[in-house]
Amino acid sequence: MNAIEVQALGKKYPGFELRDVTFTLPEGCIMGLVGENGAGKSTLIRLIMGAAGASSGQARVLGADVRGPDFTKIKDDIGVVLDEAHFPASLNARQIGRIMEDTYSRWDGGVYKAYLKRLDLPEKKRVQDFSRGMKMKLALACALSHDAKLLILDEPTGGLDPLVRDEILDILEDFTRREDRSVLISSHIVSDLEKLCDYVAFLHRGELLLFEEKDRLLEEYAIVKLPEEVLRDLPEEAVHGVRHGKYCAEALVERDGVREDLPLEKPSLEDVIVFFARGDRE
Repeated sequence: MNAIEVQALGKKYPGFELRDVTFTLPEGCIMGLVGENGAGKSTLIRLIMGAAGASSGQARVLGADVRGPDFTKIKDDIGVVLDEAHFPASLNARQIGRIMEDTYSRWDGGVYKAYLKRLDLPEKKRVQDFSRGMKMKLALACALSHDAKLLILDEPTGGLDPLVRDEILDILEDFTRREDRSVLISSHIVSDLEKLCDYVAFLHRGELLLFEEKDRLLEEYAIVKLPEEVLRDLPEEAVHGVRHGKYCAEALVERDGVREDLPLEKPSLEDVIVFFARGDRE
C-alpha cells in the first residue's frame, strides 16, 4: 500500500491556483516538499488532510479517499505538525498529554514523556511561556506518541537551532525504520531534506515542477560552468536553468544530454531546486 497517492489534484483561490499535482509516496519512505512562500505547500497539505476541498483531482492517504467516509477511520494512523502549533495557552505539556490520551486510541503516555525529555521540554511550564521552537517540539512529541503510520509535517524545524534540527532529523529517521511508517515533510531548509528524504517534490507558483527520488535526481543532473558561446551550443532540452556571470555561465544540465567531455560537477539538492525555479536560458 502507498502512504499517499495524489492524482491531478487542484485548488482554486482568488489570486492563486494549485494545478494538476500528481505523485505517489510509497510506504516506508520520506518525502520532502519544497517551494517558496506562497508556492502552495500548505494548500497541498490541507488537501491531503481533507481539511480543504479540492477543485479537481483526488487524494488517497493510507488507502482511503480523503473525501470519503473511510478517511475518518484512519485518523489515528496520522500524526500532524502544522506550521503553527495551536495549543491552549494556559495548559502545560503534562495536561496536553492527558487531552491527547482522550483523543487517540493508541496514545502512549510513556512514549510522550520520553519525547518531552529528549526534546528538553518542561512538563509543568505553560504553553503561553513557550517559544515558537518549543511549541513545534511539543507538537512533534504529540504526533509521535500515538503509534502513527504516517507523519505529515509542515515546517517542523522552523525556528529551531541547528542542534535541535539535527536531533529531529534523527528522530524522523528512527520513525521510518519500521517499513509501514512514512513521512511527508515540508521545509525551507533544503539541506535538512537532502539529509533525510527518499523523494523530493518541488512546488513553484502552484505547479509541481519536480517529483523524483532524491538520489536519482542528484545522479541525473549536473552543474556545468561554460563560456556563454559554448553554453548556447548545448541541446536546449538538456538545460534546466542558467545563472549568467560576468565571464561565464553556470547551468543545470542532464548528464545524459550533454557531451561527456564537459566539466560536470555534482549538484546539491538546493542547486537543483534553484535552477529549476529559474527555468530558462536567458
